[in-house]
Amino acid sequence: MAKNEMLVAAIENGTVIDHIPSEKTYQVAQLLGLQNLGTPVTIGYNLLSKKLGKKGIIKVADKFFTDEEISRLSVVAPNIVLNIIHDYEVIEKKTVVTPEEIKGIVKCNNPKCITNNEPMTTHFHVANGLLTCHYCEKEQDINKVELV
Repeated sequence: MAKNEMLVAAIENGTVIDHIPSEKTYQVAQLLGLQNLGTPVTIGYNLLSKKLGKKGIIKVADKFFTDEEISRLSVVAPNIVLNIIHDYEVIEKKTVVTPEEIKGIVKCNNPKCITNNEPMTTHFHVANGLLTCHYCEKEQDINKVELV
């Protein structure tokens, strides 16, 4: 890589989250709780991308995410790629997979739903880009959800 292409410093061990739509970068950081980490986190925003035009990238030193943490990201950025880094080398690439169920991430858009009126965790079934509330059965487009 040419020196003028190195926009964000390399990390020795950790996770690089790439191909984030720029406008979703901070939502991804929030969903992963990066503000609570004690390790270095680098967030790149509005970087040039051949695929997306502009993209976000997040580098998290010394942190490896669980599949459950990664699946949360599918709600805001379904096509991101996670690069697992050891000794400055990418040893694994993971793509985000949307799970069949999503709990505690998305708000139900039905104001009468019990999850909006009682202190309880939301629960959705996912199929064909639609989220169906487990409690009130209201459907919503996965691309137009509001996070809890």
